[in-house]
Amino acid sequence: MRQVVLDTETTGLESRDGHRILEIGCVEIVARRITRRYFHQYINPERDIDDGALEVHGITREFLKDKPLFKDIWEAFFEFIDGSELIIHNAAFDIGFINHEMKLISPTLGRVTDHCAVVDSLELARNKHPGQKNNLDALCKRYSVDNSQRDLHGALLDAEILADVFLLLTGGQVTLSLGEEAATSVTHPQRKVASDRPALRVIKANDEELAAHNLRLEEIDEKSESGCLWKQLDSGGI
Repeated sequence: MRQVVLDTETTGLESRDGHRILEIGCVEIVARRITRRYFHQYINPERDIDDGALEVHGITREFLKDKPLFKDIWEAFFEFIDGSELIIHNAAFDIGFINHEMKLISPTLGRVTDHCAVVDSLELARNKHPGQKNNLDALCKRYSVDNSQRDLHGALLDAEILADVFLLLTGGQVTLSLGEEAATSVTHPQRKVASDRPALRVIKANDEELAAHNLRLEEIDEKSESGCLWKQLDSGGI
């Protein structure tokens, strides 16, 4: 399965009020592995940016004045997302803006859901953690995902963070696929161990270290839908 984690930044909160997309960030996941493929583009929205939106993302109209229009980047963006399952936090917001941009280009383009499935990671989080905060910052804290660089919102950075959070939220392990690079292997010469080498010293964990280890396993077991594999192995469950 090919999934694309997507985020946008906009000039304001409502596309029906004429607000536009000014940044798009996408990160690819294939077979539950984050790949090296991504799409990122700043966009000239051809309008002013609300003060509230500016406080969120810090992207100014002056910075965007020489950036391409949405219609100029549409084909490359569509090629990246077409046929994928989009992972979006609060999907209705981003999908609404993308549909608005598509309509401005041509009514014949239809809606993004005509070409992609959509999964709302916010709804997934609310179902898994009812009654708790489930914004991206709260989920980063809950799943120990580093968001220390997130002083301001940015579409690509938020998509990268959400990709990590989504895989942990849905019980999988965050991994980075090296794509074609992974197919290249390097053979290293093997060295034989001298027969007269003394036996290696085995250092066993003390009680304090074992307690810390077990505590960590309990934390993993609590956060993962599939449970902690190590605990299951220890108990003979696998």
